[in-house]
Amino acid sequence: MLKNKYLQGVYDTVLIRNPGESEFHQAVFEVLESLEPFINRNPEFETNGVIEAFVEPERLLIFRVPWIDDSGRMRVNRGFRVQFNSAIGPYKGGIRFHPSVNVSVIKFLGFEQVLKNSLTTLPMGGGKGGSDFDPKGKSEAEIMRFCQSFMTELWRHIGANTDVPAGDIGVGAREVGYMFGQYKRLANSFEGGVITGKGISYGGSLGRTEATGYGLCYFTQEMLSQMKGDSFEGKTVVISGSGNVAVHACEKARQLGAKVVAMSDSGGYVYDPNGINVDIMKDIKLKRRARITTYADEVKTATYTPDCRKIWSVKCDIALPCATQNEIDRDSAEQLIANGVKVVSEGANMPCNMEATKAFLNAGVLFGPAKAANAGGVAVSGLEMTQNSMRLSWTFEDVDANLHGIMKSIFNNISSAAREYSAETDLVTGANIAGFLKVSEAMLAQGVV
Repeated sequence: MLKNKYLQGVYDTVLIRNPGESEFHQAVFEVLESLEPFINRNPEFETNGVIEAFVEPERLLIFRVPWIDDSGRMRVNRGFRVQFNSAIGPYKGGIRFHPSVNVSVIKFLGFEQVLKNSLTTLPMGGGKGGSDFDPKGKSEAEIMRFCQSFMTELWRHIGANTDVPAGDIGVGAREVGYMFGQYKRLANSFEGGVITGKGISYGGSLGRTEATGYGLCYFTQEMLSQMKGDSFEGKTVVISGSGNVAVHACEKARQLGAKVVAMSDSGGYVYDPNGINVDIMKDIKLKRRARITTYADEVKTATYTPDCRKIWSVKCDIALPCATQNEIDRDSAEQLIANGVKVVSEGANMPCNMEATKAFLNAGVLFGPAKAANAGGVAVSGLEMTQNSMRLSWTFEDVDANLHGIMKSIFNNISSAAREYSAETDLVTGANIAGFLKVSEAMLAQGVV
C-alpha cells in the first residue's frame, strides 16, 4: 500500500486496466513508491496528469508470427512491441525471444526502459519487444525463417527516428542480422540506424557486445569507490546467468581484480574455487551454445549443481544477478546477507523482487538497481546510433571510454537525487526520481498531458 493517496489511486487504475500482469504491476509499484518523496514536495504533479500518462504505454502492438520448421510444418508464435514513451527521443529497447514473453513482461521491460534510457543522458525514449518463440533446439534455418517472419510485421512500425530495436535474451548478433536483412529487403533501403547490435561489418559498434557486462562493473566500481572507498580488488564474486551480459561481467570483474567463483544457466550452476575461466566459459556459452554442465566436464576444479537458484548460497562479497527477472527472492536475499555479501548490483532487468530489494537496503548492502547498473548496453546502442548517423566507426577504446563516462555519470546523478530526497544511500529511489524528472519535464513541455 502506498502512503500517498494520489499515487495509490494511480496504481489502482493500473491494476484495473492491466489485470493479471504481475511483472508490470511490480515495476510500476516500485517506481511509484520511490516517487512518493518527490510528489510530496511537488504537489503540482497531482493536477497535471503526467504520472497517469507516464504509466500508460503510448502504443502496444501484438501480432502473429507464422514460420515453417524444417519438417515443412507451419508454426505460429505471438510477437509484441510496446512503444512506451517517446518524450525524449525515438523508442529504444531490445527484442526478447523466450517462452516466458507475454504482455506483462514486455510492458514491464518497456516501462523500465523509459527510465533507464533517461538516465543514460542520451536522447532515447523507451520501448521493448519480443516473442514467445524459443530459439533453443532450433536449427539455423528455422531461426532465420522465424526472424524474417517477425520482421515482416514489425518493420512498418520501426525506424531510425521512430523506434529502434536491439537484442535481448535469445536475440544476439545472429538474430539481429537476420532481422536487419529482412528489414532492408522490405524497405528497399540500407538504414543502419533502424536496429542496433549489428555486426561490425554492416554498421555495428565495437564494444556493444561487451557493453552491458562491462557497464555493470563500471557502475559497481563507482558505487564501491564513492560509497565505501573500496573496489573489486580481492573480492569474491558470484554472477548468475552465463549469456552475453554475465560472461562479459565476469571478464571485466576479473580485469578489476576480483575472482568470480560461480555462474549459472537455467539448469543449474557451476562453482569453481579457483575462479571461472572466462575464455572457456565464452567458448562454451557464446560459441558452442552448450549447457553450463560442459564447464564442469572440462574444468576439473569445477562442480555442477542442478538448481540455478541455489547459486545464491555460494558465499561472496559481490553478487551480480544477470539472468532474468525475479530470480532473487527474500529467502535468497537473506541467505546472501547471512553469508556477508557487501554489494548487489543488477545486471538483468528487475532480477530482485521487491522483498529482496528491501532486505538488501535494510541490511546496509550497497544495491545497484537495474535501470542504472545495466544501462551500459543501451548506452552503447545509443552510441551505435550516433556512429550510424555520422557514417563513422569509432575505436573500441573510444566506445569503452564513453561507456565508462556514462556509467559514472549515471551513478553521480542517481546518488545526487537520492541525497536530495533524503534517501541517502537508496539508489533505487535516486534512479527512479532522476529518470522520471527528465522524462516528465519533456512530457510537460510538449503538452502531451
